[in-house]
Amino acid sequence: MASYTIAQLNRMSQEEFVEALGAIFEETPAIAEQTWHCKPFTDFTDLYQKMITIVNAMTQPQQLALIRSHPDLGSKTKMAEASVQEQSGLGLNRLTPDEYAHFQERNQSYKARFGFPFIVAVKNHTKASILEAFDRRLQSSFETEITEALTEISEIARFRLRDLIV
Repeated sequence: MASYTIAQLNRMSQEEFVEALGAIFEETPAIAEQTWHCKPFTDFTDLYQKMITIVNAMTQPQQLALIRSHPDLGSKTKMAEASVQEQSGLGLNRLTPDEYAHFQERNQSYKARFGFPFIVAVKNHTKASILEAFDRRLQSSFETEITEALTEISEIARFRLRDLIV
């Protein structure tokens, strides 16, 4: 995986910038594309905050599209390489049949209730704490879960960006 300095990112064309940072937000390179217009970036925090500002300024349908671009936890479907690595780090790619069934049941219940996948920054969790979060968040309102999903997406983006910036 390539890494970049803030100075390198500031000198990039929009195409290079999107190539470098387009995967920070799952299947949504438009966020990097828009962030490029916010140059220059003074440091990691400045770049990250400008990306989050763009996400927060999105319309609700755009935010829902971002949320829906994320894979189900513990699923065996095709997903972005960053998601594969994050879920593998927690062992979600090696679930026992019982664990897999529990994750799938909760994924389906959550999607049925809210219309989008359950999102959590797996680097902050264990398998058990994710299952607890599923149960707790299934009790939330639709609006609360949009906010929660965007908060988790922002945390995932922070981890991904941190891995790319030297």
